Amino acid sequence: MPVKIVTILGSTGSVGTQTLDILAEHSDNYHVRALVGGRNIALLVAQAKKFRPELTVVAEPSLLQELRTALAGSGLACAAGRAAVIEAAAMPAEWTMSAITGVIGLEPTLAAIRHGGTIAFANKEALVSAGEVFLRAVAEYQATLLPVDSEHNAIMQAMADNNRQAIEKIVLTASGGPFLNFSFEEMRATAPEAALRHPIWSMGAKISIDSATMMNKGLEVIEAARLFSLASEQIEVVVHPQSVIHGLAYYTDGSVLAQLGAPDMRIPIAHSLAWPQRLATKAPRLNLAEVAKLEFFPPDEVRFPALRVAREALRAGAGAPTVLNAANEVAVAAFLARKIGFLDIVAIVELVLTQFGAPPVLDLASVLALDNAARDAATRLTAAKAA
Repeated sequence: MPVKIVTILGSTGSVGTQTLDILAEHSDNYHVRALVGGRNIALLVAQAKKFRPELTVVAEPSLLQELRTALAGSGLACAAGRAAVIEAAAMPAEWTMSAITGVIGLEPTLAAIRHGGTIAFANKEALVSAGEVFLRAVAEYQATLLPVDSEHNAIMQAMADNNRQAIEKIVLTASGGPFLNFSFEEMRATAPEAALRHPIWSMGAKISIDSATMMNKGLEVIEAARLFSLASEQIEVVVHPQSVIHGLAYYTDGSVLAQLGAPDMRIPIAHSLAWPQRLATKAPRLNLAEVAKLEFFPPDEVRFPALRVAREALRAGAGAPTVLNAANEVAVAAFLARKIGFLDIVAIVELVLTQFGAPPVLDLASVLALDNAARDAATRLTAAKAA
């Protein structure tokens, strides 16, 4: 097997660290060209010394000197800041993990797309915010887009014959998050620590809060519509607390194909890393006898309105998903900073959506301008809530 050149955008996050764990298990088959990490300098330095990339980048410019000092004498090049992140992403690689959380990952991912390799996509916010712009770039540069979200990766596997004309609908499963059985009153009183304690998955802070509100599933509905060219009506969501079945595809002949596996992100990461082949991992093997029971029921869109709000943005089209994502990122950050309550998150997102509607977004500049405007509006609303 020839050595594959890879880049990891978001190497110090949950998906990035698990990706590097898999690469370490198969070190003879992969060479890391660039690493881009967040604020965890100690982890980024350890990764750089272990994998010896051609370029190591920290996103925060103020941390450059700390990174340089830690890598002194190693012979490893390093840089910092937005331009350096994009430069690293633009370095030719056969496979790039796009795992920078939020719309901030959009420009680096587009830079990676432009060299036409394979993009393993864990940053759903970029595709939600700039769907048409993003997919147009994928087509123009003949890049390959592989979903890493467990649900979308499951759907991709269930649609492996690529016979999309025969698809009636797909089903994305949702764990229900930590507040599945909470009342409004309990959710209203909850603190960030409780919302971060997901019962099944180990994830970063932002996606954990999105799971708790079920906005994560709303974003995934929009992502699925983009990735698989489906209407909102063809994308169903069911709550499945055991998180064993990750996605299902219903076919016109009555067949239903599902992808099952332990709730471990190493499985979809490895699938995208080796695609169209398979790669061995140390992920736990599914034992159905031990699981014993699989439950499914419809989501409660009264207690968890985020799914309804996201579908409304998808149906509105144009810039509505851009506004949805921007407002949500601001509101989640405000909740984590204890400026607003848990139930305020989706309320603020809906207010911003009502204010903006669905303005046109024709290119990257218009996406970023709308994103900034929606963030400003959400920031004003969070400040008013906190006052």
